[in-house]
Amino acid sequence: MAEQVPRLAFFGTPLFAVPALRACQAVGTVLAVVTQPDRPRGRGQQTSPSAVKVEAERAGIPVLQPARLKGTDFGERLAALQLDVAVVAAYGRILPMDVLSAPRLGCLNVHASLLPRWRGAAPIQWAVASGDRETGVCLMQMEAGLDTGPVLAERRTPILPGDSSETLHVRLSELGGALLRDELPRYLSGELMPRPQPAEGVTIARLVEKEDGRLDWSRPAVELERRVRAFVPWPGGWTQLGVQLLKVWRAEVVDGSGAPGTLLAAHGVLDVACGTGALRLLEVQPEGKRRMSGAEFLSGHRLAEGERPFGGGV
Repeated sequence: MAEQVPRLAFFGTPLFAVPALRACQAVGTVLAVVTQPDRPRGRGQQTSPSAVKVEAERAGIPVLQPARLKGTDFGERLAALQLDVAVVAAYGRILPMDVLSAPRLGCLNVHASLLPRWRGAAPIQWAVASGDRETGVCLMQMEAGLDTGPVLAERRTPILPGDSSETLHVRLSELGGALLRDELPRYLSGELMPRPQPAEGVTIARLVEKEDGRLDWSRPAVELERRVRAFVPWPGGWTQLGVQLLKVWRAEVVDGSGAPGTLLAAHGVLDVACGTGALRLLEVQPEGKRRMSGAEFLSGHRLAEGERPFGGGV
């Protein structure tokens, strides 16, 4: 008798989830892709599909885009597909219990952290902002709690000194796809044994807000440099220059001391004193203008050493 091909559904929305979708296609038959409704995106705010929808349509997989899941018959519709399992990767909505229990073997989540550290919506950003030296992806069984389910498998990767949330997104996305390709068949065959998450070490990765990118010059330079890398591209590290915002795209920690927010160097390099050490602003973007080097910025602004031109946390 021929071995039965696993019947899968996939929940996901952004580009991060695309390698996981491709991995599911390699493991079994994806009968449906569930993704967020088309929304205005980009500078022009034109209504466009999610990256996962684009990938699913390219592969000829039926796409479902429910406006909401809770309090609807969506769980029944999913159960009617007689699924073996559903895989979730950055879908962006909480799944109610009738949806979680619809597949024969439940729902699995590809989560971009080493659980129980950084449960929640923005694990990559907070891992960088907090100075973690390592992160990874977990394949976990989903339950009613927020990322509280038992872990089936994980893959680890170091957070390198130059890593931003963007570079980690790419690496963890690919790592999540590889994890699924290796471990989902083992889960379907009953080989993978879930392990409960430990009670200690739990941290929550809340949604990032614009205020999280504000550079508080009273903080250590190493902390501010991490925030610049953590919150790129949004909200980015930023400070106030008069009534306008100055976004900081790249920065590095340098030696220097002075009252927080003081310009320590303003001839070719843009060094700002912090609570400990100094931050050199390598690439900045004044509000409404293009990105430019710190030297280019200085050539268009009359700033002198010893001034404190930046607001926001000074």
